[in-house]
Amino acid sequence: MRAVVISAHGGPDVLTVEQLPDPVPAEGEVLVRIEAIGLNHAELYMRSGKWGDLPRVTGIECAGVVEDDRSGRFAPGRRVVALMGGMGRTRNGSYAELVTVPATNVVAVDTALSWTDLVAVPEVYATAWSVLHQNLAVRPGETLLVRGATSALGQAVVNVAVDLGATVIGTTRTPAREALLRDLGAAEVLVDDGALAAQVASRGLEVGAVVDLVGNSVLRDSLLCMRPRGRVCQVGFLGGLGPVEGFNPLTDLPTGVQLSFFGSFVLGTENFPVEDIPIAELVARAEAGAFRAKPVRVFRFEEIAEAHRVMEANEAGGKMVVAVR
Repeated sequence: MRAVVISAHGGPDVLTVEQLPDPVPAEGEVLVRIEAIGLNHAELYMRSGKWGDLPRVTGIECAGVVEDDRSGRFAPGRRVVALMGGMGRTRNGSYAELVTVPATNVVAVDTALSWTDLVAVPEVYATAWSVLHQNLAVRPGETLLVRGATSALGQAVVNVAVDLGATVIGTTRTPAREALLRDLGAAEVLVDDGALAAQVASRGLEVGAVVDLVGNSVLRDSLLCMRPRGRVCQVGFLGGLGPVEGFNPLTDLPTGVQLSFFGSFVLGTENFPVEDIPIAELVARAEAGAFRAKPVRVFRFEEIAEAHRVMEANEAGGKMVVAVR
């Protein structure tokens, strides 16, 4: 099979197309013939070496058809999406023509969406749904602030939250992207200057929950955006992987405010089963147009290095995907 291989840790140019042996599924695993790949910021860290030595083939999600199923769940030729399950972390990932995935991380789908439109849904929408329903328990009518809302995951969070009936405040560092967030249904848009708490206070906004995709660099400020007994969930690290220097819960965590973290790498594990997430329903909502989930750009298999350059420069403006064939 063809695969995009991390030839060494480094920049996008270390991604090279090579021929590798076809993978063979073990007991409880599914062999998927990949038609399209979703691109995610996590793969930048995997490629660069910031997360240590990982498998040579990265990629954490895909869409395709079942080639072989050692679990007995899926018939050959079944249309599926697959996400996480150790892809790119403990086993070769989805930057290839074939991949093996634990059956617990494979979901059958029936949809008229094209492969490239379909693969824009699994990882970001499963994560968005999990954060909003399981970590934050966002309620209809509640005000949610999404920090980093113009990222691919941020847009998915806005989509799902608006569909849920929440009042969404979206943030962006680029004023020109305000219209994008309003088109997604954001009731308010704030330009993130690093001091959102002051803007929230000056506008008299009552924020019940925050989804923070920027991460440690703004965590203290995100906590100060909350009303009493609000909830903050940190999901991403768009602002970098550096720690929160000198963080002290006694002085930095407002009384009554709950702070949690969600890492999508847990999806499919015992305590975070994929079957708890209505992925087929999320796909159906995307197909019906309730979610604006179409990819902003589609690359060819041989163009993944260029796609990484675009992601690294924060020029994507949304979800990017790769057509394998």
